[in-house]
Amino acid sequence: MQILAYQPALRPALPCIYGPLEYRILREQLERIDAILSESKLDDEFLALSIAEQGVEVKKLTAKAAERFVHTCALVLRANIARGLVGLSHREFCVRVTDSALLQWFLHLGGLDQLETFAKSSSGRFGQWVSAEGMRKINERLVILAGASGANGEGSFGLEKPVDCTEAFFDTTCQKANIHFPVDWVLLRDAVRTLMKATLCIRRMGIKERMPQEPEDFLRDINKLCMAMSAQWRSANSMKGRKRVLRVMKKLVKRVAAHARSHRDALENRLEQSTLSGGQARVIIERIDGVLKQLPAAIKQAHERIIGGRLVDNADKILSLYDEDIHVIVRGKSGAEVEFGNKLSLVESRQGLVLTYELHQDNPSDSALVVPLARRMTYDLHLPLKAMWGDRGTQSKKNETWLEAHGIQSGLCPRDPEELAQKLQEPGAREGMKRRAGTEARIAIFKNVFMGSPTRGKSFTARNQACGWAVLAHNLWVLARLPKAKARKQNRPPPEDATDSDLRQAA
Repeated sequence: MQILAYQPALRPALPCIYGPLEYRILREQLERIDAILSESKLDDEFLALSIAEQGVEVKKLTAKAAERFVHTCALVLRANIARGLVGLSHREFCVRVTDSALLQWFLHLGGLDQLETFAKSSSGRFGQWVSAEGMRKINERLVILAGASGANGEGSFGLEKPVDCTEAFFDTTCQKANIHFPVDWVLLRDAVRTLMKATLCIRRMGIKERMPQEPEDFLRDINKLCMAMSAQWRSANSMKGRKRVLRVMKKLVKRVAAHARSHRDALENRLEQSTLSGGQARVIIERIDGVLKQLPAAIKQAHERIIGGRLVDNADKILSLYDEDIHVIVRGKSGAEVEFGNKLSLVESRQGLVLTYELHQDNPSDSALVVPLARRMTYDLHLPLKAMWGDRGTQSKKNETWLEAHGIQSGLCPRDPEELAQKLQEPGAREGMKRRAGTEARIAIFKNVFMGSPTRGKSFTARNQACGWAVLAHNLWVLARLPKAKARKQNRPPPEDATDSDLRQAA
């Protein structure tokens, strides 16, 4: 493959600022992360990955286009890492970059005459630059390098010692999706809002069908019904009132669906009469079709639960009209009895480095995830795994058998108290289970600081990509906080005319 290179912008030394402790900590972390990126060659690997995934034909690029593409790839990598470290939204991050000499230095932005930064829309596209599988390759490469040891027993990236990859601490959590609480009748409100806003867009572009009232009036009607539904809990006959309001709401939703369908067909048949392009019309049609397809099931779900008083299985529930890959995650914890999103698996080392991860599109049990993750660390990453720890939800006979067959100590906590008492007598079992409890804190840091709870992505693909970027930023943050190797003194022979006092002073 042809080598791509570019001349980076002038990056002057950072100004000497004696600011608050938080600034000095962030500055030191960014300086160490910058050194880690340079030593690990992750910039080059990210560039090769971008070329492969985006189908760039290097030989057909001009010198200027090649330089622009390489510069963009380097900016994408560092911008996503920096945004994960500071934990800001795309809009706030762009403002911070424009005003921060430290972030400009880390992102290799700057110039002698002017400074050109990026906007929030570009920052949003940066998060979708490569696929989730591509980010997994980058993260696995970093883990392998962090676990390698040098000639003197020191770790990579100037660490005092390599990251210990012999022990793995496993746990799962729910990565919340960016949706409101999935109340049944609120889903009907969502359907009316989406259909009428799409209809309003079509009418503004010159295509109109007969309607008894304007789309804004339908929006006001559904809002009034929602307020009436909420007020029924304070009435004497709340159940009868809720049923009455839902019947009116169902009629309104069906009328709205008919009007949206007629406008959708008119747009498809008379597109040339509007000012919309083919791509814009296709987006509007897909938006209407997506809601109309789910609307009968949403109406039935609300009818079954409110009028019929019957339960609906979690597998059959519609939690969002805009995201199909959301599940009900039953956690049974204080303040989080149930959560709505995707199950997230994290495996960390003793130093807190995330060894492997997985955001699940389905909702598997915790015990079914141990063997696939252990196999990935053993066979794909070639980590010297000797022990794996997990809570009571991960223990099963199948997992115990597999770990024993591969010479890995099972630190999976048994459900039976008597079996747990026997397991605690094994060497290192009590200390390992105590250390595994700290994985709960690691998950909280990862979710709330790096990933965001809820995640801003509106689809599973976006959440999966965000998970990969969050793991990369988190692991670089962990490596930047680990102790550095001490500088070794060079042993030089003393000069021939050295006195005893000179030798004692040198020693």
